[in-house]
Order: sequence, then structure tokens, then C-alpha cells
Amino acid sequence: MPGLSEEELRMLEQMERALVAEDPKLASTLRGTAMQRAARRRAIASGVVFVAGMAMLTGGVIFHLTPLGIVGFLVMLAAAAVAVTALRHPAASGPHMRDTRHTGFGVVDGGKAGKSQRFQRARRPKASGSFMERMDERWRRRRDNGPF
Repeated sequence: MPGLSEEELRMLEQMERALVAEDPKLASTLRGTAMQRAARRRAIASGVVFVAGMAMLTGGVIFHLTPLGIVGFLVMLAAAAVAVTALRHPAASGPHMRDTRHTGFGVVDGGKAGKSQRFQRARRPKASGSFMERMDERWRRRRDNGPF
């Protein structure tokens, strides 16, 4: 599939901005699922490569082929590193995820100014007192306001 022309990219960006203006929550959800799906695929592929590396390592041990065992171990190590990176940082892992034209809703920031709206909480002044006093206060707030 050939890449998009400059005009098509501009139109796509305008459509994304219009979607964000109309429904920022939907745009954020759509952008997040594309990244999560790609990270999940990378993690599964890394798992398959890890198993192949384990087979190479085992074959090297069984047949007394030290170089094969070393290569198998290195393959396992690389696959584990890719899997951990994909699962911890789905937006930053993989070279194609850095190119905003391929991520879906990557051109626009999803209508968010800073932190994710899901994780924004009111800033409270730092509690002073002992650990038990803070836990007692937290228990009272939870009992009065509910867990959420």
C-alpha cells in the first residue's frame, strides 16, 4: 500500500482534530486501543521467539553444541527485553509506533492537555503526621465517601 500524499495527510489530520473537538474521550479510546493492540502483538511474537531460543538452548545442551546454546540464550534474552518493553511502554516500543502517520490518532494529542484524564486527581497537600495517622484519615475518608 503506497503512503498517503501530503493532501491526504492534511485531510486526515483535520478529520482527527474535528473528532477530538466533538468527542475527545472517543478519540482517546481509539488511539489507545491501536497502541495496545500493536504492543500485544509484539509481546506475543516475542514469546514465540523466546520459546524458539529456549529450544535452541536446549538443543545446544543435549547435543553438546556450545555455540548453539549461547545463541539460544542470546535470542531468549533479546525476546524477553522486547516483550518487557512492549508491555511496559506500549506507545514507545517498536520503530513503527514512533511514526505518527501509522498509529491512528497519533497526530492529535487526543484533546488532553497533560496527564491522562483517567489518572488526574485533585492535588492534596502533603499529609504530615505518622503513618498510622495518615492511614486512619484515609480510612475515615473512604468510609465517608466510598472507595471511589
